[in-house]
Amino acid sequence: MATLVQPAGPFALGTFSGPEGKPFPGLLAGGRVLDLGRALDSAPSDMRGVLERWDETLPRLRVLAGDDAGEWRALEGLRVHAPVEPRQIFQSGANYRQHVIDLEVAHRSPDDPRTVDEARAEIAAVMDRRAAEDLPYVFIGLPSTIAGPYDDVVLPAWAEQPDWELELAAVIARPAHRVSVEEALEYVAGYTIANDLTDRATVFRRDMKAIGTDWLRCKNAPGFTPLGPWLVPAESVADPGDLRVTLKLNGDTMQDESTKDMLFGIARLVSYISQSAQLLPGDLVLTGSPAGNGIHWGRLLRDGDVLEGSITGLGVQRTRCVEEAA
Repeated sequence: MATLVQPAGPFALGTFSGPEGKPFPGLLAGGRVLDLGRALDSAPSDMRGVLERWDETLPRLRVLAGDDAGEWRALEGLRVHAPVEPRQIFQSGANYRQHVIDLEVAHRSPDDPRTVDEARAEIAAVMDRRAAEDLPYVFIGLPSTIAGPYDDVVLPAWAEQPDWELELAAVIARPAHRVSVEEALEYVAGYTIANDLTDRATVFRRDMKAIGTDWLRCKNAPGFTPLGPWLVPAESVADPGDLRVTLKLNGDTMQDESTKDMLFGIARLVSYISQSAQLLPGDLVLTGSPAGNGIHWGRLLRDGDVLEGSITGLGVQRTRCVEEAA
């Protein structure tokens, strides 16, 4: 059962299921849900089907949101799933200036001769140079990591330092390949919330330091990316570059930062990714996580922890951590 935190704009999208159990793409407006598989002529079976015809569907969604004659269902009693099942997940790392500085300082070698202030100043200079040279850092995640916004998160037995990373996620509307920064936002259908969980102990390969990071192991356990609850259309998000990203652990605020701290905004990330890969309808572009991760606080995730993540206008997700069964 979902508790509604009103998203921005007159309507949002999501994936729902009722007692019958079969998930369906839905239109959320005023605490009610309309089955788009029945309401749209294209009869999409899932949210990707809605997004694949986004240009023609969006005007129809605006009309449906104000139509009381449809077969609306109360949100109460419906299960809320991840709003979309992506084919590809593009993850932006080291994209929040303060977050990167904090992580680099936390991971300093014990014999590093620099003071904390000296280290922070040097790392800040590197961040500023990256932004000026227009070189985002992007890697790829697996769709099997996607979980619902209210699902339990299973902490794998092998994960020594499971951590949270709340992020703004852009959802792609149209195939995008080699698009410019100026046109990139035209390919974004809307935005949602992602918590990109990471095992800090396996980020770096201990056996092959020259290889560097191991994103497969540290980020791709099943269910490690709780997503949603809603997909809010881009037209209802006034400025994705100025949203508040807030994560609470057992009620205590751990992350609370504006997307203004991003080194690379949505348009630059989408354009950069599209120069190498083709983005497809329903794909996710995760934009990085702000300062305030568990490694910063010296408090990693454990059995029974409750994570509550919110981003301005996009609702709230709430997940509980459980240890993997022996």
